[in-house]
Amino acid sequence: MLYKDRLKRLREEKELTQAFLAELLNIHEFVYGQYEREYTIMPIRHLNTLSNYFNVSVDYLFSFSLEKNYGNIRSSIDLNIVALRLKEFRKENKLTQESLAQLLNVVKGTVGNYESGRALIATPFLYEICKKYKISADYLLGKIDEPKYLK
Repeated sequence: MLYKDRLKRLREEKELTQAFLAELLNIHEFVYGQYEREYTIMPIRHLNTLSNYFNVSVDYLFSFSLEKNYGNIRSSIDLNIVALRLKEFRKENKLTQESLAQLLNVVKGTVGNYESGRALIATPFLYEICKKYKISADYLLGKIDEPKYLK
């Protein structure tokens, strides 16, 4: 993934420490450092908190967009909207749960859990779907309604 460069740049522009952001996320500074260097993948909930704090989109953090903020962005992620949009995305692209699971290298039940709202999609899976199909992470997360697809 490519959020490490943008996260570090945003943090340094605001002259913040890793310790400050770790406190914001309620995690240990060491863990935040691992996230910022992408030694450990940051969960979506933390990426969302940081995107809200820095007033940027998840698409911007993932380097899918040069535009920092869409302007009409919601701060929270609703599992039911995520579930609905993932299922809609899968059907629009004529994918079965099995074929999407295969693409993500997970079991079919994992996709089922995402589409039923029992679990929030994992960061690497969201990233992979958005990158491959050029769909907005913010759209899939229910943070925006437009744009749905990236240029």
